Amino acid sequence: MPVYRDFVDMLFSMWLPIFGLGIVFVGICVLVGRELDSRFLLLLAALGALTTILRLATLRAYGRSGPITDFEALKRWERRYAIGNYVSAILLALLNIVAISAHYPLLHLITVSLVFSFGAGIVSRTSVRPHICVTSLLLATLPTIGALALHAREVHPTPLHAELFLIEALIVAMITALSLQTVAYLYRSAVEHHTARHDMTKLARTDALTGLSNRLLLRELFQTHAATAVRTKNQVALHFLDLDGFKAINDCYGHPAGDALLEQVARRLEGMVRSDDVVSRLGGDEFVVLQVGVQDESEAELLARRIIREISKPYVVDDVSMSISVSVGIATAPKLGIELERLLACADAALYRAKAGGKARALFCVDADAAMADMAA
Repeated sequence: MPVYRDFVDMLFSMWLPIFGLGIVFVGICVLVGRELDSRFLLLLAALGALTTILRLATLRAYGRSGPITDFEALKRWERRYAIGNYVSAILLALLNIVAISAHYPLLHLITVSLVFSFGAGIVSRTSVRPHICVTSLLLATLPTIGALALHAREVHPTPLHAELFLIEALIVAMITALSLQTVAYLYRSAVEHHTARHDMTKLARTDALTGLSNRLLLRELFQTHAATAVRTKNQVALHFLDLDGFKAINDCYGHPAGDALLEQVARRLEGMVRSDDVVSRLGGDEFVVLQVGVQDESEAELLARRIIREISKPYVVDDVSMSISVSVGIATAPKLGIELERLLACADAALYRAKAGGKARALFCVDADAAMADMAA
């Protein structure tokens, strides 16, 4: 999905080639239409101007729509872009058919060059969406090739008339074939590059073992949710979790078993929270659950009790039943500020009291915990 969104963004990011092609196309149609007294070319000029305006308006609308994360919405925008591209290709093909049938050598040179420019442009811009690129390319070039081949059959006194037009048709066909190969190569390269970039970004912001967000992503998400909480006058509850008895699991069964247990803990935590909440692993057996949209501290207490109950249920690793528990320290924002590190320190102090008091408990950060956190800072 992120790679696909990147590709659609690329389609809508380049307005200058569309504007430039539209101006040149309309100019040629108007100039030649007047010279040849062709109403059809003047009609093509009007359609070309309208198409260019609508395509630029579509690009502007996409830019103003903001980041789009819905797959179906992205597909609809892609279809809109494709239709505009197809119409431009068809209009260009019609211009070439008229120009080649008129036997106007300089005009042939200009319009066929315009086809080459169009082909080069769409290959460079739209190869990330190969079905759009290939269809547009063929819509523009196949009628042009056909018109050149048909014109070669006409009797004309110019020496080598038929041969040269057939050669020109062959050149356009060969360049079209080469362009199709280029599209395939560019698409594969783009997919590999963007996939690798997103994978590296994900690795930098997620925990390698559990796939949960790491401290970096937790900080980014916390800033967003804390700002929302201040604006909506709600709270964000930060649950700092530490597994009770995990060291004994590692010592008894080894680190692979401990890692497998941590993965199961992560999946249980994900299953307990809402879609907007955040589950993060800070390292070792320390986890953080960011509970958003909290209106009363009792909601945070209910979630903490549920976490203790679910995490304390037995686990099975390599057919061996294992048991642990969890202690929780809770700090809320904006009551205790909107700085993540301070909230973590406050929740950690409350967690320390919970473990000292018998483990498998959940305690809120109190003034003494906050003071301790401030002294440690």
